[in-house]
Amino acid sequence: MSAEAADPGAPLRRRSRPRIDLRRLGRVALRGPVSRDRLPDAISHVAEAHRAHHPDADLTILRRAYVLAESSHRGQMRKSGEPYITHPLAVTLILAELGAETTTLTASLLHDTVEDTEVTLDQVREKFGDEVCYLVDGVTKLEKVDYGAAAEPETFRKMLVATGNDVRVMSIKLADRLHNMRTLGVMRPEKQARIAKVTRDVLIPLAERLGVQALKTELEDLVFAILHPEEYEETRALIAAAKSPDDPLETIADNVTHTLRDAGISAEVLIRPRHFVSVHRVRRKRGELRGTDFGRLLVLVGEDADCYAVLGELHTCFTPVISEFKDFIAAPKFNLYQSLHTAVVGPEGAVAEVLIRTHRMHKVAEAGVVALGNPYAQDPAAPPQTQPSDERADPTRPGWLSRLLDWQESATDPDTFWTTLRDDLAQDREITVFRTDGGTLGLPAGASCVDAAYAQYGDGAHTAIGARVNGRLATLSTVLSDGDTVQLLLAQDTASGPSPDWLDHARTPAARIAINGWFTDHPDGAKPDPETVGASSPGAQSEPSSEREAPGAAAPARSRSGPRPTGVVVDDPNAQVRLAGCCTPVPPDELTGFVVRGGAVTVHRRECPAVTAMQEIGRAPVGAHWAVGEGRESDAGCRVTLVAESFGRPRLLADLTEAIATADAAIVSATVEPPSEQRVRHTYTLRLPDAAGLPGLMRAMRDVAGVYDVSRAQHPAPTG
Repeated sequence: MSAEAADPGAPLRRRSRPRIDLRRLGRVALRGPVSRDRLPDAISHVAEAHRAHHPDADLTILRRAYVLAESSHRGQMRKSGEPYITHPLAVTLILAELGAETTTLTASLLHDTVEDTEVTLDQVREKFGDEVCYLVDGVTKLEKVDYGAAAEPETFRKMLVATGNDVRVMSIKLADRLHNMRTLGVMRPEKQARIAKVTRDVLIPLAERLGVQALKTELEDLVFAILHPEEYEETRALIAAAKSPDDPLETIADNVTHTLRDAGISAEVLIRPRHFVSVHRVRRKRGELRGTDFGRLLVLVGEDADCYAVLGELHTCFTPVISEFKDFIAAPKFNLYQSLHTAVVGPEGAVAEVLIRTHRMHKVAEAGVVALGNPYAQDPAAPPQTQPSDERADPTRPGWLSRLLDWQESATDPDTFWTTLRDDLAQDREITVFRTDGGTLGLPAGASCVDAAYAQYGDGAHTAIGARVNGRLATLSTVLSDGDTVQLLLAQDTASGPSPDWLDHARTPAARIAINGWFTDHPDGAKPDPETVGASSPGAQSEPSSEREAPGAAAPARSRSGPRPTGVVVDDPNAQVRLAGCCTPVPPDELTGFVVRGGAVTVHRRECPAVTAMQEIGRAPVGAHWAVGEGRESDAGCRVTLVAESFGRPRLLADLTEAIATADAAIVSATVEPPSEQRVRHTYTLRLPDAAGLPGLMRAMRDVAGVYDVSRAQHPAPTG
């Protein structure tokens, strides 16, 4: 089936295969089976399509399934007036043309028997085995809830669960909906519109996510015709008017064919007409359509490497439109899609979009998960399955589907489920981010570190305090890009909870539902602010912090209480010496000093920003160094100002002060700046008994959960 056929109802077939008349098939079906050694005429078309993809398929089971379906549905009619058997035949033919394996086709023929006839699941199991029974049961469960405004959420919740257990269930459901949409004209307009809207909001996004582009594009066109009939007719007229023997795409296709042949590359060059919705989107984007906007070139090759060889030739022999290049081979889409996209300028400036892929990539691009065959087929050498049939794991299950299955269990409210489902399906692009342990996380585009935290840790992410993205510290609100490496940082305090503003940054249903669930369980509300602005630590001394000195200050120097630093020597032996509070130097820092008003010399670390500022205004430095053999402030100890950068969390201030006390440091003063984007800056002026203990103190502070950096102060310390 063509994903981009100009006729939305036209399946992709070999040119020699005639168009199939489903009404005629229905009349043939009523005649029943023919001779025992050949398939009935009505099912022969399915067999032909199936053998095109699976030449060695055993068609016996298909014959038996058709006989049961035809006899069971005999006498039943569709609303269109056709014999009911035409419907399972049409659904099965759709799947056969997509390349579905025999088990799926067998279940498709029988998918309405248990629902609408006297046939039981036990009979299906007895005649066709557990796999077919499992699929028929899955599809039947989707049909048991009537479609309606109130029933839709529960219907699609069941659909999700059934799809998660076996993606083939959804394949049958999508083909079922496609045939129903093809024959929707017999229903009342209001019912057509309601079914079309549900198809647009849920089934088309699911088809996209399962990679079944052939179904998705035809469904899009059918929905377009129902919900936007005027625009649909305008688009139809434009496509009809564009048909011309002088098609510019034909000229470019011929040039591409000759170019690749001359380069020795074996390739098939085809023109792919855009489907109606695609043409409509291009028209809205560009305004006026060009002659090449009604289709794209498709280049099919044998191997992956040939794709890049074709790309190189096209970009060498034609002028490429670089902004149109995308490599979905190196980085496949979340729905298995692989292809190279580019655009080249042909004769007279005509621009043609080009898709380059292997034949296998093309099959997957058209059929998605349907092309995967039976993902549950057991290796004969493998041990038998011990899991119950309704809990088996699908090794090919897309990551997005696993996420939907996880959060749907938590979304007990139907309205929440329905709204969240639609929002999630509206995300049409997925990114992959890497964990530091080598694993990966699949997330929708626009996801933040909040989403990554809940995707990796579930409810454990309630204690998240920050992240490292590509090795750099980042807040939880940081939006992630495809290919980022993310390390989530969690607090040790398991009683911590999320912050309300996390909901502003959460894009995934799992994150939003988990956060809302936490607040439901904790009605007292939000995670408290990490610290009170300007709070002082318990037990902090009341003496003021080191005095700060603005460069070039005109105020007279204030004498500092406490003993003179005996370990510092300056070039003026008679000057009073004091250590600058802005950088609080300690051995073995390199020193320099400046004379301030009153004749005192204030000593700074050489890398202190105040030193540069002093020199820029012409202040002459005074030589200063540590006295030989002296590395401490004698009995007074040494004073230092440290800045701790951290992610906010409860008890952070208490844990930091405990770490400081354990290192035998006394807190002279402590200030906490207002939190900004979940980051908090603490500034501590401390007195240590010995400068040699400074590295150990800084290590102890960095080891506190949530603290990502501790440094010496490089700016004036605020007064206490």
